[in-house]
Amino acid sequence: MLVILGFLMIAVFMVLIMTKRMTPVLALIIVPTVFGLFAGGLLWGPKENNLGNMVMTSIGSMASTAALLMFAIIFFGLMIDVGLFDPLVRFILRALGNDPAKVVLGTALLSGAVSLDGDGSTTFIITTAAMLPIYLRLGISPVVLTCVAGLTNGTLNIVPWGGPTIRAATALNVSATDIFVPMLPSLFAGLAISLSFAWFLGVGERRRLQALDPIAWAPGAGETIAPGRSGKSGFDKKTFGGGLGNALGNAGQLVSVKADPADSAMADTVLDPNRSTLRPKLIWFNLGLTIAVMVMLVLDVIPLPYVFMLGSAIALLVNFPKVHDQAKQLIAHAPSVVAVVAMVMAAGVLTGVLSGTGMVDAMSQWLVQIIPPSMGPYTAVLTGLISIPATFFLSNDAFYFGILPVLSKTAETYGIQPVEMARASITGQPVHLQSPLVPAILLLVSLANVDLGDHHKKVLWRAAVVSIAMLGVGVLVGVIPFGR
Repeated sequence: MLVILGFLMIAVFMVLIMTKRMTPVLALIIVPTVFGLFAGGLLWGPKENNLGNMVMTSIGSMASTAALLMFAIIFFGLMIDVGLFDPLVRFILRALGNDPAKVVLGTALLSGAVSLDGDGSTTFIITTAAMLPIYLRLGISPVVLTCVAGLTNGTLNIVPWGGPTIRAATALNVSATDIFVPMLPSLFAGLAISLSFAWFLGVGERRRLQALDPIAWAPGAGETIAPGRSGKSGFDKKTFGGGLGNALGNAGQLVSVKADPADSAMADTVLDPNRSTLRPKLIWFNLGLTIAVMVMLVLDVIPLPYVFMLGSAIALLVNFPKVHDQAKQLIAHAPSVVAVVAMVMAAGVLTGVLSGTGMVDAMSQWLVQIIPPSMGPYTAVLTGLISIPATFFLSNDAFYFGILPVLSKTAETYGIQPVEMARASITGQPVHLQSPLVPAILLLVSLANVDLGDHHKKVLWRAAVVSIAMLGVGVLVGVIPFGR
């Protein structure tokens, strides 16, 4: 019964958000509460059956994550406000031009490069900060940005210093290097497919924009003329203020980009080259501070939430010495902060009910039991296939510490080594990273102001293709056994 309730709860949640019958925050709170009551939970009563106690325990464990995301948004929001990323956006525009296909492919490459630090939240903040202004200016759908960034980051999530590989290595007592290095062909294949998806998504956006306004996007002078272009080189300085442009501040001046100020809580400060918050004289200080924060992220010697707390405090103090300006800046980023923190806390209801009612344990045991003995020689491949939905519906901890050790023990009787099981288990990560249980993806869709259901519609099947391809390549090169 708990197995049925657990999977049905996740299914109802997904249907509600993908059909837009309910916002993700409300669905994360209401759906688990209803199913928790059916699973024997109580709104009051004994502590062990009390839904409130389950939820508060889960939310308590997420407090550090919420603090990290909150102050990361504030810090990078401040860096955007003061103009630190303006030169980067100009460089990207010069390098990629106004071709949506190149812009989307550039998004994938940027996301992939930043993903090498192993932290999804940092990747999504930087990618969104750099690319969202360009998407809004050109009229490219922000859901394409979240799809490409989420897909690339999920593919690279198997790096040794990332969460899943370390968990698999710890759970099975094997070397993370022995897991990762033989999987490099799979990783390269996954990245190639992800970049291909990015290119075709960009081509699709190019065609859509050309269909909407054939004149503005008609070819001329050997290049594609995007809305607001002068037709020769660069952007029209009258229209775009000579640099980043103000598609949100002065949308009426644009030829065909109809940007909505509500498109992003951050974008209204990104696109205005004349904003009062610019601090050009402090650009080197802000760059040094940002580099210091990123170095501390990689070294991981100080708790990450505290790193961003200190960084935000120093950035505010130096760039905005006056108290009322500091308060104004904090209020300016409140929409982004509230959106993502509310989502994280609401996710605590889902995870709390899943674990507190025993649904997670029941689902884990059921997944192990459904493999018949005759399929034993194919346990590694089955583990890879199971990891695709399992790591989406369950946390990485539940899968790698609850399910994988049992499957690995079973596989040993067929001569399948634990390290081979570990390699198969990480192939589901492109799908896992799209789960509402992952705070980083909640941050991404919140910053881009993209509906989580719309993101899932575009990204889930593509992520599944990448996962299956990574598993297939692993089998072909012999690092994941098949039929042993």
